[in-house]
Amino acid sequence: MKGVIDRFEGLFAVIVLDSGDVTDIEKSKIPEGAKEGDVVIIDDSIYIDREETEKRKKKMENYLKMWED
Repeated sequence: MKGVIDRFEGLFAVIVLDSGDVTDIEKSKIPEGAKEGDVVIIDDSIYIDREETEKRKKKMENYLKMWED
């Protein structure tokens, strides 16, 4: 599964999955240094997909630029 860290609430990271579902995962299971907006892959373990995170970040920046003009 793939999703984006939406926010941290108490002991949990709230992850919005690409399917649109939302799941809570204990912060202790999330890689150290993970932050809101990071794309995570949830499999046998959880890891940050840095390439996909950057790709989505750039896509959002481009959307925002369209609204500036």
